[in-house]
Amino acid sequence: MALSHRIRIIGGVWRSRQIEVLDQKDLRPSSDRVRETLFNWLGSDLSGLKAIDVFSGSGVLGFEAASRSIDEVVLIEKDKRIYSQLLAQYRLLNSYPIRGVVKIMHEDGIAYLQRASNQSAQLIFLDPPFNHPELLIHATQEAGRVCHDQGRGGIYIECPNTLDLSELERLLPDWTLTKSMETTQVRAVLFRRSSR
Repeated sequence: MALSHRIRIIGGVWRSRQIEVLDQKDLRPSSDRVRETLFNWLGSDLSGLKAIDVFSGSGVLGFEAASRSIDEVVLIEKDKRIYSQLLAQYRLLNSYPIRGVVKIMHEDGIAYLQRASNQSAQLIFLDPPFNHPELLIHATQEAGRVCHDQGRGGIYIECPNTLDLSELERLLPDWTLTKSMETTQVRAVLFRRSSR
């Protein structure tokens, strides 16, 4: 199993701990800059929230959330090699235990969302492979039903910066795009439930 590089967790209990990322096609961990911006949006204390990392990949978004005192985070990964790598990295990280629960599941992220109860999570991370735009469309539709952010979490989406944001807004009619940033290749956005 080839390992390409390490990435570091940038905040919380596991700050500066590193995780190994497999050298595998379509595996594109969120950059330090993007993660730092995201967790500035969310705040440093995620206690009281449940998060779902739908296309977990490297696991860095879910592990960053776990590092910040979240009550529960579910990391979902369909690829068996990547799933095994997530389990190994979590065992290493948890040599320094956190307060919340981390669940790592080997299954399809969209199927998991489809089974999830309405408003059963407060924070959902959507960062699917960029060359499969249909995954983002299906996952975004389900996330709008499953997530109830309680004013603190939200639906976080990482996508190519060529994607028209109005398409995401159409998929989330009860949500408002509250935060957005761009890098040379990536657009990162946070939706929060619209007040009524």
